[in-house]
Amino acid sequence: MAHLLSTSCSIKLSSSHRPQSQPFRQCPTKCLTFFTLGASKYPFKRFVLQGRTQQAKCIVRAAVAPISQETPTQSSSGPQQNSSEPFKPKRVMVIGGDGYCGWATALHLSNKGYEVAIVDNLIRRHFDLQLGLDSLTPIASIHNRLRCWQSVTGKTIELYIGDICDFEFLSETFKSFEPDAVVHFGEQRSAPYSMIDRNRAVFTQHNNVIGTLNVLFAIKEFRDQCHLVKLGTMGEYGTPNIDIEEGYITITHNGRTDTLPFPKQASSFYHLSKVHDSNNIAFTCKAWGIRATDLNQGVVYGVRTDETEMHEELCNRLDYDAVFGTALNRFCVQAAVGHPLTVYGKGGQTRGYLDIRDTVQCVELAIANPAQPGEFRVFNQFTEQFSVNELASLVTKAGEKLGLDVKTISVPNPRVEAEEHYYNAKHTKLIELGLRPHLLSDSLLDSLLNFSIKFKDRVDTKQIMPSVSWKNIGVKPKTLAA
Repeated sequence: MAHLLSTSCSIKLSSSHRPQSQPFRQCPTKCLTFFTLGASKYPFKRFVLQGRTQQAKCIVRAAVAPISQETPTQSSSGPQQNSSEPFKPKRVMVIGGDGYCGWATALHLSNKGYEVAIVDNLIRRHFDLQLGLDSLTPIASIHNRLRCWQSVTGKTIELYIGDICDFEFLSETFKSFEPDAVVHFGEQRSAPYSMIDRNRAVFTQHNNVIGTLNVLFAIKEFRDQCHLVKLGTMGEYGTPNIDIEEGYITITHNGRTDTLPFPKQASSFYHLSKVHDSNNIAFTCKAWGIRATDLNQGVVYGVRTDETEMHEELCNRLDYDAVFGTALNRFCVQAAVGHPLTVYGKGGQTRGYLDIRDTVQCVELAIANPAQPGEFRVFNQFTEQFSVNELASLVTKAGEKLGLDVKTISVPNPRVEAEEHYYNAKHTKLIELGLRPHLLSDSLLDSLLNFSIKFKDRVDTKQIMPSVSWKNIGVKPKTLAA
């Protein structure tokens, strides 16, 4: 299994030019490209595509502008800052910007006037090839996506292809782009994927924890005022029989009172990696004075944002399979193809949910209102709470209005979790910053169902039923059945 993908390009630069400090324009010589599959501890080969090079070499990570034409220099229209004003980021690095939430966020921030760079190793696309999965929506290559964005808006998003677990790559990227804020989506984000077998559990923890540690060290060494906006998960909290606070809880014990991090009860190797991230970030804020915001995000649904609607090549991915698909997205696709909605167990599992349009809005609010040096903020990022049964009922009613015959079945729960429980999580801090939620409505469900119907011919129904068991996770690498 390949875990890394990095790309280098040899270009001719004058001695006075600072590499990649401006958007990449054009490559006057042929590119030398390395596709590195695996790290030193993984026995994978390196494939080299070699072309003729001239004069001095400088390593950059990808060309996003068409090589046949020059990219116009673009000045930032985003938030400005000077020595007399509070710290306001204007250059934002989006790690994991080729993924579901990352792509929508990168476009949104670019559209708002921030100077944006995407950092990604493109491994999410590899997971599809590895497991025989595919997005419901056809998605363009990252280079074509960014060329399209420039063509449609005139705005340039820089691209660095590489693995943040490779600190040399990350260091070069930090020194090149000089971010004021880092939005960190660059993690393996599926609980089922982390529970397939030992290999994927180890990969999830290594990729997520080491990658985040590298980001923290890069901020410390190269951009000590940079604001880290880290995407966490509400799954860190589990389902306690008390109200879930936003990150911290004030308790009195044996007559003494203190405010402490809210207890964590992660329910998969993926969720545990997020807990480790939160502890590492909290420690480095205290020890090094890093400024950080941990966005404990709920379950995201939807596919469209204002920016992804601008052109078909800007379309976001939509996962409907049992490994990467989220509940509401999966239910809408199941209804569209006439497959019964798959409710796991009793269906009382309750979580926080939000529209992807609110994901990008929350990230923007966190960036525009940065944490102070040494401050570790935690925001619970969701807008509404639903049980799985409630979601199934909503999709059934919306489907019936469109003439769909929607059925629901209960399937054995592949997870180890409470299927009926108390759940009341606080989520006020982003509202106080100005979040205007897009609440789940009949019109949104109609839109998502119609979108699913439009692409229903791309659905592989063999990927719908759950195939990953928490209790039966194995030691040997597992290949999921096609």
